[in-house]
Amino acid sequence: MAFASDMNFQPRFDSGKPLDGEVLPVVPKTEPELTKKPDPGKARGLIARLSLIGFVTALASRATDPIIPPIAHDIQVDPNAVALLTTAFALPFALVQPVLGPVGDMVGKVRVMIACLAVTMLAMLASGFAQNFTVLMVARIVAGAAAGGIFPVGIAVIGDLVPVKDRQVAIGRWLTAVITGNLLGSSLAGVIGDLVGWRGVFFVITGLGVLALGVAIVTLRKAARAKPVQLSLSGFSRGYGSVFANPRAKVCFSAVFVEGIVVFGLFPFVALLLLAAGEPRASIAGAVIAGFSLGGVIYALAVPRLVARWRPDQLMIGGGIIAALALGIVSFDMMWPVQFAAFTLLGLGFYTLHASIQVTATELSSTARGAAMSLHSFFFFIGHASGPVLYGAGFVKLGSAVTISIAAIAVMAVGFICSRLLRERAAANP
Repeated sequence: MAFASDMNFQPRFDSGKPLDGEVLPVVPKTEPELTKKPDPGKARGLIARLSLIGFVTALASRATDPIIPPIAHDIQVDPNAVALLTTAFALPFALVQPVLGPVGDMVGKVRVMIACLAVTMLAMLASGFAQNFTVLMVARIVAGAAAGGIFPVGIAVIGDLVPVKDRQVAIGRWLTAVITGNLLGSSLAGVIGDLVGWRGVFFVITGLGVLALGVAIVTLRKAARAKPVQLSLSGFSRGYGSVFANPRAKVCFSAVFVEGIVVFGLFPFVALLLLAAGEPRASIAGAVIAGFSLGGVIYALAVPRLVARWRPDQLMIGGGIIAALALGIVSFDMMWPVQFAAFTLLGLGFYTLHASIQVTATELSSTARGAAMSLHSFFFFIGHASGPVLYGAGFVKLGSAVTISIAAIAVMAVGFICSRLLRERAAANP
């Protein structure tokens, strides 16, 4: 992959001047722009405190993964039923986002994030005290729904605070916190579960959440009150109308839907692929999947250099090619160290492509960023949920190698198509 070395500049997403060729037009902004961006130092501090909220919520999202057997034993429920606690968190997380995103636009994004963190921690506390499976299930549903108001709204806040030329780096810092939370969530829960039991997992994460909530209440009060409350039903239609008035919205949302299918849809089959290659250990399957998150961390650390050298449309192509190469390696059913390296490469490629699309999504509407990012996340998770079904059908009908190869072609196509349809004429260097 060779990018022209003399193309070292950032695109101006609101330029309104499309490149020659089949490039989607930019809808002129009819709404007034947000107030001027805050001082960069203050913006970084605010993002750091919001990232603490994202980190703790990511811990909460992975809390039940390693403690399903002791929960099943303690409350005398079938382990297969207890495994549904993961779905109980993930499904409401996705479904509530189209509601909480516009609410953030209307009542204040930081206010919504703080409120959602408080509800999430109350649900975690209830989980720790649960004496039966019904209470535990309801608590995880509430926690998932509340967490749905944190991740996409957090990225929308970054869109409000950071100029577009610096936004991909800022989103990278946010992703570092969230990915680290996902990486540590399962391992931390496993260690705590072994030391003090499964209830201790919920209590410890609740304690960390209360700490993050205290920091947020004390240090983010001014930011939370900056937006006056203007909640109304018409605000939902107005926000979504503003987003879909931009023709790029359909491209962004379709792209992340396909990403969710071809990348995250593969994860439930990793253990089976490794078993077919002669590796039966579940711990190795977990390590291979963790390689994907490691790739995300590598991206987050490298993103300042990436955006300094290449434009977002070039990074879309590069990320798509890297992800396709990684999936191609996975299709050969090789030894687990090779698969670990392939999933690390997949994580690097995915986050390079996905975050570049995210930057465009934050510019779909300057006055409805919460709605835009919630839809962005919603379509991604719908793809995530659909992926295992499509992969399973493909494995049965076509075999694993052919199915994964098709996925590789699809993710590479996403990179090239988004690069073509989402780019604009770059602003010339001064």
